[in-house]
Amino acid sequence: MHASSLLALLAGPDRRSIGRSPLVVRRVLHSPALLPALVRGLSVKDPLVRMRAADALEKVAHHLPNSVQRYRTRILRVAEASNQPEVQWHMAQLLPRLELDSVQRAQARHLLRRYLGCSSSIVQTMALDALVRLAPATRAGQAQVGRLLDAASTSAFAAVRARARRLRAALRKSASGPTV
Repeated sequence: MHASSLLALLAGPDRRSIGRSPLVVRRVLHSPALLPALVRGLSVKDPLVRMRAADALEKVAHHLPNSVQRYRTRILRVAEASNQPEVQWHMAQLLPRLELDSVQRAQARHLLRRYLGCSSSIVQTMALDALVRLAPATRAGQAQVGRLLDAASTSAFAAVRARARRLRAALRKSASGPTV
């Protein structure tokens, strides 16, 4: 299968549909040599292909994290440059799965904080999840995440408020340690 054929599977008229994204995921999992084509799909002109490529890449990264690792610089560039909410929320799901060095982690946290200002509640909830997962384990890092969750708990979006509460509760539970 050629790269153009793979990306053609991601085209389609309906923005509310993931189209043939599951088929693309299966093909890339079966033939990882198609992965570069999928990554290129993040930067094509067609916003539907970009959206579906981001969805498919996030799912591929779940199954083949090491294969996606070599594209982390490009993924970070796409995440930084994208103003498309559908791409942003998949980038927010993908970034914590990557092994990032300290500079890349700081860059990822910075752009995820920017995502918190997006008009999409989905982008905001995915960014909150990612920020919690990427937070430094230091007191200062945990305090910063706590402040972000406090701010999110007053969001205009009910979904964001609910996610902030759940994440706060999970952090409290993990901080208290196991019960004996």
